[in-house]
Amino acid sequence: MDDSNLFGTQTKTTADTIANSLREEILRGELEVSQGLRQDKIARKYGVSPIPVREALFQLAEEGLVAFFPNRGAFVSPLSATELFEIYAMRTALELLALEHAIPNLTEASLARAESLIAQMDSEKDICNWGELNWEFHATLYQPADMPRLMRTLRRLHVNVIRYMVSNVLDPDEIEYSSHNQSEHRQILAACRRRDVEIASILLRRHLDISSKVLVHFLEDKKG
Repeated sequence: MDDSNLFGTQTKTTADTIANSLREEILRGELEVSQGLRQDKIARKYGVSPIPVREALFQLAEEGLVAFFPNRGAFVSPLSATELFEIYAMRTALELLALEHAIPNLTEASLARAESLIAQMDSEKDICNWGELNWEFHATLYQPADMPRLMRTLRRLHVNVIRYMVSNVLDPDEIEYSSHNQSEHRQILAACRRRDVEIASILLRRHLDISSKVLVHFLEDKKG
């Protein structure tokens, strides 16, 4: 799977194809939280045996999107403020590590790509598409670290963040993602252009901390 693509459109097997389709349905909220995922029904939909369906569901379980319960089967994983806090704590630790190792290796092409992605986010109103562009922006800055295992982990964390955004925020403007967050992205990119690891790391940590608090607030407010 291409770790720079959040929906994983590059496929190798039937199970990958099914996992990609289910992943996008979950991220876009078309499959709701705690909704049952009957393997026989999914198999009929795709015209396959239950085996690749089960493999696809296990893939999504590894990403935190699906949960298996004894004697009950597979369900879309629930959402919680505690889990979201943990996701952002992991993102902060790992993304700071990635950025530190990536900055010395960033090329002008990578920086230009990151700038282009920020510009695309400025006008994107679909929260799911915005989240995918956000991942591509961060991934573009981190990939020069040459840490593929770390990138795979970060991709899974970003996939889960998208779920929280789609479930709780209908429009990026609602939480000022098209203004304040975009300003933070531009500040991080500017520090990367200067090869200033210290300032870029400070800005990234603050950026993730603010995003975490905003989304946790939205989730708790909705639950309350």
